[in-house]
Amino acid sequence: MDLIIGSHVSFKNDTGLLGSVEESLSYKSTAFMFYTGAPQNTNRKEINDNITLEAYKLMKENNIDLNNIIVHAPYIVNLCNSNNFDFSVNFLIQECERCNTLGVNKMVLHPGSAVNGMDRDIAIKNIVDGLNIILDNDYNVKILLETMAGKGNEVGKTFEEIKKIIDGVKFKDKIGVCLDTCHINDAGYNLNDFDKILEEFDKKIGLSYLGCIHVNDSKNELGSHKDRHENIGYGTIGFDNLINVIYNEKLKDIPKILETPYVTETDDSKERVYPPYKYEIEMIRNKKFDNNLIDKIRKNNSN
Repeated sequence: MDLIIGSHVSFKNDTGLLGSVEESLSYKSTAFMFYTGAPQNTNRKEINDNITLEAYKLMKENNIDLNNIIVHAPYIVNLCNSNNFDFSVNFLIQECERCNTLGVNKMVLHPGSAVNGMDRDIAIKNIVDGLNIILDNDYNVKILLETMAGKGNEVGKTFEEIKKIIDGVKFKDKIGVCLDTCHINDAGYNLNDFDKILEEFDKKIGLSYLGCIHVNDSKNELGSHKDRHENIGYGTIGFDNLINVIYNEKLKDIPKILETPYVTETDDSKERVYPPYKYEIEMIRNKKFDNNLIDKIRKNNSN
């Protein structure tokens, strides 16, 4: 079985899911993730079913399984926030409906942030209450709670907090977890011993709940609670540790998604940005770190 790996890709109004598939194929991916609209606002365009069917055809021709496609919920929702609770719930219900229309059955969600000094237990209760409303539907869409770095008042920085949320959700078949390598590093989980982390995850939450891995290196030291992604092998986690995550036998059926930063190039005071994913995925498949990768990306894109 081919490695299930891909990256975050765009989802444009005119090309929809078809454009996302085409971009992912240009990176030689077997999985991908996207927002169904801008992550910073609620503007959403109607989904074109004909374009979606074209995307399905292209995916089938290239052996991309629809089960390995992920939607990421926008950052503007915060189920913890009582003042914005109804907005967040209603918007996430719409996002679940859009996932269902696209045939995508997994949506990654940042659990939320305990704003204005809110008690964390109350924040977790709000998340649970919101999810029990959102997931009360006939859609085949599972929400994957993302492990967080603990920046500010983020909820979900420990496996215990994720477990509390899952325990309170009624619809156990519609809830899961997305494990982010940068986030757990920044939260204090040492990826030098990933097997130990998986053992702890299995004991406290259960590996059956794991539905997606975000593969990112980190710009930050262990336990920094900062959440700043770095390109594969160029951060504090390191290439070998990330390879151990990607090729862990227990995770072989789980999609791995890169969210690493675009490579920048400044020329005549003009900044250009290039996606690194094609090159990073190639490096991952070869299992050999290329310390000239960033320069190679700049050179290949500027020609």
